[in-house]
Amino acid sequence: MRTAKFVTPALLLSVVTASSVAMAPGPASASAVAAGNTYYVAPNGNDGAAGTQAAPWASIARAQAVAKAGDTVYFRGGTYAYTRANSACPSQTARVDAITLNKSGSSGNPIRYWAHPGEKPVFDFSRMTDNCRIKGFNVTGSWLHLKGLEVKGVPQNNNRNAESWGIWISGSNGVFEQVNTHHHMGTGLFINGGGGNLVLNSDSHDNYDLRSNDGPGENADGFGSHYTPASRAANAFRGCRAWWNADDGFDLISTYSPVIIENSWAWRNGYVPGTTTPSGNGAGFYANHHPVANDFFNNAGYGNHPNFNMRGVDSTGAAVGRGNLRNNIAYTGTPTSYMSGTNAAYNSWNLGVPLSDSQFRSVSTSGWDAPRQTDGSLPVLPHLRPSANSSLIDRGTDVGLPFSGNAPDLGAFENDGR
Repeated sequence: MRTAKFVTPALLLSVVTASSVAMAPGPASASAVAAGNTYYVAPNGNDGAAGTQAAPWASIARAQAVAKAGDTVYFRGGTYAYTRANSACPSQTARVDAITLNKSGSSGNPIRYWAHPGEKPVFDFSRMTDNCRIKGFNVTGSWLHLKGLEVKGVPQNNNRNAESWGIWISGSNGVFEQVNTHHHMGTGLFINGGGGNLVLNSDSHDNYDLRSNDGPGENADGFGSHYTPASRAANAFRGCRAWWNADDGFDLISTYSPVIIENSWAWRNGYVPGTTTPSGNGAGFYANHHPVANDFFNNAGYGNHPNFNMRGVDSTGAAVGRGNLRNNIAYTGTPTSYMSGTNAAYNSWNLGVPLSDSQFRSVSTSGWDAPRQTDGSLPVLPHLRPSANSSLIDRGTDVGLPFSGNAPDLGAFENDGR
């Protein structure tokens, strides 16, 4: 949203924890297919059919009406195009859904909405004409697992609102795996109030709210986790990428429960997508007016202004430095701001480590959107990894994350030879 900024021009983050947590929440990985019924949906299907592979349904709504906890719904490749929401707009500022997933699975038996192996189902909302705020997917159910879906093009059709959303999640304990959400006039994937969700190996990019009522580019984030009460389980983003979003890559403003960002990348956010025209508002890693000290461990900020902005608030609302920072790198751009009051040690600026391009195998900012590995994990690239003789090696301190050698390396990567 408007004032948040975890990422902009070119940085990579490995582990960020909001609200000081060290362990990932809820479902730790993609659930395997358990015993249950299997159904099929295809662009050329028929909702009056049997929902079998030979006679697939046409819509996710028809599948949800039948699916129960433990069932799997496979979506065949092709485009599922939407032109209107499933309810009318009562006003220009109301919210409507193209797809509502409100039926829950159960612990150990989620309802699975998966791409058919080797195929790419694309949910295209770009031709929707509803004259109000639009959610492509509105996920209110819990214990759901979406995998391999592409979601694109949710519009804003007036200038009365801040943004629309690709995927809105208010349910809990869901897994959103290998999702590619992009080119929305608002945030790609937005968690609002739900807890224990895992966003795994997913991408969000090229989102731009050009009709926002508070100015173009102020509200289109890649990923957001907001407005979650302190009593909820942590939400986690693992192995995710965010780029060319007009506002933030990852935005955690106004959430009071823990959020974990782990082994994730963000670059070129805060611009009109595909250009170097500034949009949104910028920093690299941003404490974002949090009242508590968040953990920023093993991150690399590159070319941001500043790379680490630790502006939090005290009990009176006054600006103070907040954050526990260890094993981070700030290279080029402006290193830090609002550091007074933070707990910072074993970072490149504390240790006085001399930084230069030669300390890294590559400092290029291109190619980070390379295809993922076959299991959905991030591609292995040389960018911002320590070079063989880098003075970043073994200069950190143990914060409970895996490392090789005598001590953790500074930055987002261990020097493992890859």
